[in-house]
Amino acid sequence: VPLAEYRQKLREVIQKCLDNGTLVILTTIPPAHGLADKSVEYARAQREIAKQMKVPLIDYQAAILERRPTDWDGAMEKFAAYDGYDVPTLICRDGIHPSNPRNWADDYSPEGLAHNGYVLRNYLTLAKYAEVLRKAGIAGEPAVPEKPEPQAKALIEPPNAPWWPKAPALGKPTGDVVEVSTVEDFERALESAKPGQTILLADGHYMMRRYVEVRTDGVTIRGASGRREAVVIDGADSRHRELIGFRNCKDVMVADLTIQNTLYNGFKINSETDVQRLTIRNCIIHNIWQRGVKGVKVPVDQRDRIAPRGCRVEYCLFYNDRAKRKDDDAHDIAGGNYIGGIDVMFAEGWTISDNVFVGIQGSTREGRGAIFVWHDSRDCIIERNIIIDCDAGVCLGNPHRPDDVTVHCTECIVRNNFVTAAPQGGITMVYTKDCRVLHNTVHEKPSKWGRLIRMVFDNDGLVVRGNLLSGPGIRNESDSAMVIADNAIGDFSDLFVDVAAGNLHLRRADERVAGRLTPLAGVDEDIDRQPRGRTCDIGADALVE
Repeated sequence: VPLAEYRQKLREVIQKCLDNGTLVILTTIPPAHGLADKSVEYARAQREIAKQMKVPLIDYQAAILERRPTDWDGAMEKFAAYDGYDVPTLICRDGIHPSNPRNWADDYSPEGLAHNGYVLRNYLTLAKYAEVLRKAGIAGEPAVPEKPEPQAKALIEPPNAPWWPKAPALGKPTGDVVEVSTVEDFERALESAKPGQTILLADGHYMMRRYVEVRTDGVTIRGASGRREAVVIDGADSRHRELIGFRNCKDVMVADLTIQNTLYNGFKINSETDVQRLTIRNCIIHNIWQRGVKGVKVPVDQRDRIAPRGCRVEYCLFYNDRAKRKDDDAHDIAGGNYIGGIDVMFAEGWTISDNVFVGIQGSTREGRGAIFVWHDSRDCIIERNIIIDCDAGVCLGNPHRPDDVTVHCTECIVRNNFVTAAPQGGITMVYTKDCRVLHNTVHEKPSKWGRLIRMVFDNDGLVVRGNLLSGPGIRNESDSAMVIADNAIGDFSDLFVDVAAGNLHLRRADERVAGRLTPLAGVDEDIDRQPRGRTCDIGADALVE
């Protein structure tokens, strides 16, 4: 519409509304990609008409340009990694409509008003509406809110044992280091992160307002003190149901901190956006009610290029204070049992090692795996993990297999792990190829289902050797050609240091176990990284002579 015609018609519409007793609140149009100068002209006309006709005005365009004078336009190249409305500026990727990124949904802080166009528009509209009501005598002045009490810097007291794996300390951070001590500092540091930067969190309890993401290569997020229980990133008050995500980034590390209290995912790997070589190290993952670490599906036409490769989860503690309840999660598809520790799809060359999992349980003890790797994952190593009183231990694959997946896990190795009291299965293989399960120790006695090691459906080339199984042993429901040999099966309860605590180290030599094997290829060390001799013990632990 030509500007002169627009002016005339706008005046006519306003006058007709006023004539029939309707109060008009006019708003300026936002700036638009490729039409910035023209939108300024039309907004100027709107301001003039509002003043002349004495009607209230919401100056949306001015509010946008005040907050983002140079980068309001989501169609800019700098925002190419974002989709649709999820761009973190005020106009979305189409260059016309207000943005609505989930990170700042319903966030009316100054930061939220600078990142979410819908939120800014809502805020301005509500503020102007309240002003009109007050001037009309319909509403009084707003109440002055009481100053909130400061949040206590609470520390957690996680379970611990001297025999659990301990992470070697990281060195002092070098290069570009950003020190943060508040939630706001942390959010800003992530949003403005530069490649190679270290974000160093002071000890404290960070009550998160929303989900946050890492979108920059080479970033390290770590607790300053190195005490992972002293930096607590807490989702109890967050408006979202996930805590920390990773999107389109490579060579990122998160270390020496705790995440806790979120309904869906603690660490969310947005694998469909090309996330590579992520390391999660020496973290505590506490009271996460679906997945502590989640890696999602990758589009079939992009798997060769962007499937997540070379990631590591190491020296972490996953624990929950109680079993999940049905009423915890209205979206639980498994009656309160949709819960697990690590759940990753299309993983290639991952290492999951030296972690401890305690009490990851569903409402009826039918939860998912403490470690669950599936959907065409390849060349992954799962080693030296300790799994205690979880519904399921290590799961390579799943009976559900979508049409675009033939094999869940190929050439993966599960070695030197302790698994205690996992009724759904200590170590389970379903739709695997050329995988190896070597020198693990699994205890469950009595056993509800007899699934200390279980094979289901196709598992061509599977090798199961050198495992110490204290309980019913192996449940084979597969017709595939496999090697199952040199495993010790029986009641070994009195042979372990402390069964109740999950400590399956050997307390003494036993002829059923000791020196029964020559070292198997790829298993030169035991669970404590002690070298195995020329003859070695069955199971994860090798007694030191």
